[in-house]
Amino acid sequence: MTPLKINNNFLSKIGIGSYRNFGEKLDIRKSQEIIFGFIDQGVNLIDSSVNYADGECEKIIGDILKKNKLRKNLFIASKIFFSTHNNIEDGLSRKNIEFSLDKIKKNYKTDFIDCVQCHRYDPKVNLHELVETFEEQIKISIQSDKPLFLHQRDAHKDFIKVIEPYKNDIKKAVVHCFTGTQEELDDYLELGFHIGLTGWICDERRNVDLRKSLKNIPLDKLMIETDCPYLIPRNLNNKPKNNRNEPAYLPHIANEIALLINLDKDRLIDITYKNSINFFS
Repeated sequence: MTPLKINNNFLSKIGIGSYRNFGEKLDIRKSQEIIFGFIDQGVNLIDSSVNYADGECEKIIGDILKKNKLRKNLFIASKIFFSTHNNIEDGLSRKNIEFSLDKIKKNYKTDFIDCVQCHRYDPKVNLHELVETFEEQIKISIQSDKPLFLHQRDAHKDFIKVIEPYKNDIKKAVVHCFTGTQEELDDYLELGFHIGLTGWICDERRNVDLRKSLKNIPLDKLMIETDCPYLIPRNLNNKPKNNRNEPAYLPHIANEIALLINLDKDRLIDITYKNSINFFS
């Protein structure tokens, strides 16, 4: 994504990934060395998961942050799905989410987490339970005056129904990785939401309608992102062998959008950059 602002600091365009590294292949000394190396280069995003190395990954990061008083300088992200409790099943049940959130905060030795992601879709989760959890997140956003980062798959009408009662209180929201129809786009724009577009827009085979709808997105509501490591632009030249998407491909996505809406690429980049700064400030 384009840079956003956290605690008066711009969020770095790349982050520190931790899967199978800290607490598994690397001890705390080597982990600290690597984390400090990234911080020295301006990286301030650390992404992990509550189940990586049975929690040791987050604990090591938490120890390093607390010892060096770095918590407020970094943006911490984690993920929830796989249970770390013997009596709680994997998935996105309210019970697992609440237990995992508490454990993540304890691991990181902090009283708040900047971003928590659902690690994957859970077909077993009770819909009413999921809606209640979603509503609680909306309320937290309103009470804390923080922007909402939203996403849904094949659930637009239910999504809108949940959001509707809070529409007058939601100050900022972006629909992440939008791949919907013109009708869905209209619903989000009517609510005043921003629209996040990814490398998915670069696939002309399955994006005919959306590519035509881009011109209907007000420029002050447009944001560009990658959804990396997924959704690498299909028409990208010299793709990496692992097909991994990266923030480095944002200019390619911007160029594709600029061509579709007949706008100078540099102007589009400038506009979307300012949109992200204003949105997350």
